[in-house]
Formats: sequence, structure tokens, C-alpha cells
Amino acid sequence: MNISQAVKMAAKSISSNKGRSFLTMLGIIIGLAAVIILVSYAQGQNMALKAYYDSQGTNILEVSAYNWMDPNNSVGQKLYDYCLGMEEVEGVTPNGYVYSDLTISYGAKTLSRNRNYGMGMVIMGGGMVSSSYGGGSDDHYPQIRLGNDKYGLCNDYKIAKGREFSYLEIEKGAQVCILGSDTAEYLFSFADPIDKTITINGLPFRVIGVYQSKAAGLNLGNDEESQWMEESIKRNDQLLLLPSTMTRYFNNNESITDYIVKVKDADSVTKAVTDLNGFLSGIVDTNYGGYGVYNPGEYQNDQDEANALQQRFLGGIAAISLLVGGIGIMNIMLVTVTERTREIGIRKAIGAERRSIITQFLIEAAMICGIGGILGIIVGYIGTMVVTKLSFGLVLMPGSSITAGAFAISVALGIIFGMYPAIKASALQPVEALRAD
Repeated sequence: MNISQAVKMAAKSISSNKGRSFLTMLGIIIGLAAVIILVSYAQGQNMALKAYYDSQGTNILEVSAYNWMDPNNSVGQKLYDYCLGMEEVEGVTPNGYVYSDLTISYGAKTLSRNRNYGMGMVIMGGGMVSSSYGGGSDDHYPQIRLGNDKYGLCNDYKIAKGREFSYLEIEKGAQVCILGSDTAEYLFSFADPIDKTITINGLPFRVIGVYQSKAAGLNLGNDEESQWMEESIKRNDQLLLLPSTMTRYFNNNESITDYIVKVKDADSVTKAVTDLNGFLSGIVDTNYGGYGVYNPGEYQNDQDEANALQQRFLGGIAAISLLVGGIGIMNIMLVTVTERTREIGIRKAIGAERRSIITQFLIEAAMICGIGGILGIIVGYIGTMVVTKLSFGLVLMPGSSITAGAFAISVALGIIFGMYPAIKASALQPVEALRAD
């Protein structure tokens, strides 16, 4: 018997028992669909996390340096000058924020904190602050940040309208500001904010720029962690950036001790961390101050490892259903051997070799699993599109490697679990097989 004849006989056997064949395939269909959906969902989560970390800024370092005995903040100035001389550094900015509650006004619009509600503050990657406020204008109350002309570069903000600060505006303490997209929309609605004047605690500030939204079209998922990350990214659009020299007006001239350093690429991060730690250890007396250099990318690497582990774990859970499906294949093939015992005896009596008997039953088992695999892939594609649309707001398609691997696994299951019934069939003695009813 050649392969084509074996395939025809397998197809005839499957079609003559459609209901039983479909129920046998069902375990494979469910198992493969579950593997594809869960693995694709885990990949969608990884994409969501990458979007979150990218929104906080890439290749950045958070640097803190202070000296309680140095009211003129010479440590900060020395750090700033040193960073400007580092080849691997693209930019450095003070990363201060205003502690006091300010009232921001433009025309009839006012932003102020509602003192009837508490405020929670969490320092995010890239030095951003996520806050939780009560109702009223607090819902749009911005982070009031203090930075320089490199603030946008260092925190991955892009200008949508207007421009960044100039070096002279920082040095002279010009009363200018840059708005995040949410703050600009709330204060100005559809009007162009550029060159308009807002007041901050009664002081006039001219708007010279508006940053692009970081949260536009964002949907990270429906679980609690994804929603928290999404809210954190949206919070980045609630921004009011002032020149760092404004600390003398709003923070009682308190020195800014935190900086954001933008490094050229990921390969330069390790060297930059080493150099900065070495420099700071030479200028900061830890008896009267402290310093630290932090790489938020380390948290991303840890999260990537955790996500990879989660992906393997979910795939392993789904693989259990494939194992159950494989056992179902073995069971139905044993039933088939029993039903066709007399046929096997006749074939062996007229000279069929054991190899041809094994091939016939393996091809039939592989065909059942292969057809089930194709149906499982179709169900997996549909399920992945539905789940990712509901979870992340976008349609993700399983990768070609997942699809090819899923189909190969389904065929392999047929061969592996069909091997025992096939060997049992080939081992039947012709005389005993011919006696079977």
C-alpha cells in the first residue's frame, strides 16, 4: 500500500464516522485555540507594557544629588556641567516640581486643588508624578514641573505647537510656560494657546508651547494593572512646565536635587551610570547629603522576564488540554483498531507488512489531528481578535511562528498518540484477527 492509498482510506474512515471524528478533534481544537489565544494575549500585554515604558521616556537615567550644607546648590550645577561634557549624554534637565498649591487661570477657566479631597503622589519612571485628586477642577489639575530647554527631549515629549524653552529664558527666569495637551485643552478648548497669557497665583506667564499627547489612542487592557498604567500615561498630559529658575518664586528658592539624563542609546546606559556614580562619589559628602543614579529600564527588564514567565505558564496550562486531546486520539484509534480487526487480518493474510499497517493508522491519526489543528487555528485567530479588541482596544493577529508551531504540534500529537494503537494493530496475528466478529 502506498501513501496515497493510505490517505484515501484514512479520509474514507474519517468521513464515514463524522460525528465521532469531530468529537475526537474537539480536544485538539480547544487545546490549540487556547494556546494561541493565551500566548497572543500575553504578547499583547507585553506590547502594552512597552508602550507604557516608552511613554515615560527611553534611555533615561534619574539622578538625585543634594548637600544639606550647600544652600547655593553647587552640587547640582557641577552635576549639570559634568553631564554636558559626557559623550554618551544627549541632554540633561532639572526635574523639579512645585510643592505648594497654585491657582491657574485663563479667562473664566480656573484650575485649583479641591482641599476637601486628599492628594496621593507617586513618582513614576522618568520622574513623572501620578496624583489622585477629588472632583471639580482637580480632575484636570496639572503636574507643575520645573525644567529647562531639554525637558521635552529627556522625558520623551514632542512639541505639537510652539517651541521649547530657550537657554536665555531659563537663565533669566522668563515668565513663560509649556502646557501638556490635557491642560491646554481644558484651559483653551479649541483656541490656539500660543502667546496667550495665563496667570499662576496672579503672576502672568506666556504660553510658548504645547506638547503632543502621550495617551492619544491608548488602550493597554482592562485588567487593574493595565488601567493603572493607562491612567499614569494620561496623567503625563496634565502638565504645566515652568523654567527651573522659577523655584525661587514657588518653592522659596529651594534647590532642585533631581535631574533627568537622556543617554544616546541603550548600550551607553551602563557606562553612563558608572561614570555618574563615580563623579558624584567625589563631590558629595554623604555625611551631609546623598546621591543616587537610577535606571528605570531595569524595571522594564524585570517586567519583561516576568511577562515571559507568565507567557510560558499560560502556554503550559493550555498545553494540558492538548494532552487531553491527544489521549482522546489514542482512545478513538484503539476503538478503530478493534472495529477493523477483521480487515487487518485479511490484509496481513494476503501479505501486508507491519510497516504498512502502522503507516495506515498513523496517517489516519495525523489527519484527524491535522484537521482539528486547522479548525483550532481558525478558532484561535477569531478568539485572539475578539479578546485583544476587548482587552486592548486593537486587533492583534497571532504570529506566523505561533500558527506554524500550533499546526506542527497538532500533527505531532496525532503521530505520538496514534503510535501505540498502530503498533497494536500491526502486531495482530492473521488467524486471531480473522476470527474476530
